[in-house]
Amino acid sequence: MHLHDYFRILRRNWLLIIAASLAGLLIGGAASILTKPTYTAETQLFVSIQGSGTVQELQQGNTFGQARVQSYVKIVGSPIVLQPVIDALGLPATAEDLANQVKATTDVNTVLINISVSDSSPVQASAIAQEIGKSLIRTVASLEKPDSAGASPVSLSIIKPAKAPTSPSAPNTRINLLLGLVFGLSLGIGSAVLRTTVDSRIRGEGDLRNVTDAPILGGIAFDQDATKKPLLTQAAAQSPRAESFRQLRTNLQFANVSGHAKTVLVTSSVPGEGKSTTATNLAIALAQAGQTVCLIDADLRRPMVNEYLGLDRGAGLTTALVGTADVNDLLQPWGEGNLFVLASGQIPPNPSELLGSEEMGHLIERLENAFDIIVVDAPPLLPVTDAAVLSQHVGGVVVVVGSQKLKRQELEKALDALGMVGANILGVVLNRLPVKGPDAYAYSYYSNDDRPEKGGDTRSPRRARAAADAPVPHENMHATTAGTELRSATTFPAGNTQ
Repeated sequence: MHLHDYFRILRRNWLLIIAASLAGLLIGGAASILTKPTYTAETQLFVSIQGSGTVQELQQGNTFGQARVQSYVKIVGSPIVLQPVIDALGLPATAEDLANQVKATTDVNTVLINISVSDSSPVQASAIAQEIGKSLIRTVASLEKPDSAGASPVSLSIIKPAKAPTSPSAPNTRINLLLGLVFGLSLGIGSAVLRTTVDSRIRGEGDLRNVTDAPILGGIAFDQDATKKPLLTQAAAQSPRAESFRQLRTNLQFANVSGHAKTVLVTSSVPGEGKSTTATNLAIALAQAGQTVCLIDADLRRPMVNEYLGLDRGAGLTTALVGTADVNDLLQPWGEGNLFVLASGQIPPNPSELLGSEEMGHLIERLENAFDIIVVDAPPLLPVTDAAVLSQHVGGVVVVVGSQKLKRQELEKALDALGMVGANILGVVLNRLPVKGPDAYAYSYYSNDDRPEKGGDTRSPRRARAAADAPVPHENMHATTAGTELRSATTFPAGNTQ
């Protein structure tokens, strides 16, 4: 992963990270509230050596005192010092219990002994610390007393009497909150990275680039109203959704700059990614630009184009393929006159065989000579082979990728299926993208690397052979529905039939 990938992960999971951080703060605060306050009282003792006062004796005494101080610190927690304190104060504890409340230290190269006592009562903590200091003085005097009746050469004095603390030493609310925040933030970031690593769904352009380098023809933002109003003509002219399809139309022209792909197949990896609405709205956008467009509903398993456009699918593609009626009689006009629709017709028992037949190739050849561009709505790639079979009859394929629905491995399998049949992939369309956030699609111009090379026939060998003997549409080709003439021949420009 690159640095920008981690930033995208943080932006994508910012809510999780904030929630974990707040939870850490809450835990730290709860620990501070629930922890019983502890007060610490301190006292300090000075160790001196009795001597005549000469310089040499003072130096020897100081060295002797520093060596002795380490031993005195060790015996502070012993029963010989603590038991007299327990007896004097009447504490309900043993010497071992009291030793856990006492801490004795000394500074390096000094003869100072620091004694601190922690207790739930500030007054008792002060009393215990003061009494331990006195007990230590008596104990050292007893231990250092010579066998003769002389006085002990070591003398301890309390130079800092213990005082009752005014504020508790624990819990430290600031430290607890800081630790809780650091713990929560670390947990949130770790969970975000783990969640992104485990989650293989494609959420945006960054995830798509980890699977394929195919050009991104456009990104269509998620619109809550699209379920009820799926068509481009039902949205406001300047809405983001309408602009997305106009941008898709423009980028498709860049991807097909050579003009060989007159028939564009729109498919997806799995159902529910929005390929039918994308194909329908792309055809509408192309028609609005002044091109004559034929939209074919080739999803012979779950046809949806007729429902979106409000057309009859009783007769259509399957009717033409089996020869029951001519395609001229099956095309249905829609909109202002530049868009004609060939509905699916009756659902057959063998869709793959029909779509891969020579009749399908001849039908597309005829329509290519009559229309500027043909948009084919095909079934998803993974559940059935219809789209892969049909891709051999068309000039290019557009793959719709549903954001937060499709997994990376599913897209890889779909692209591999197209690669195995030699399909010309013009690009992909990211659908259902969020309007804002790290996964929102930013439009950009195509670079020269994104465009297909000029020249060369993009048709499959089968289509190239079929082009020579394909029936040439009559110059007065027209579309009728239920026997009524709908459009004159001037609507369908004559194409080259080389």
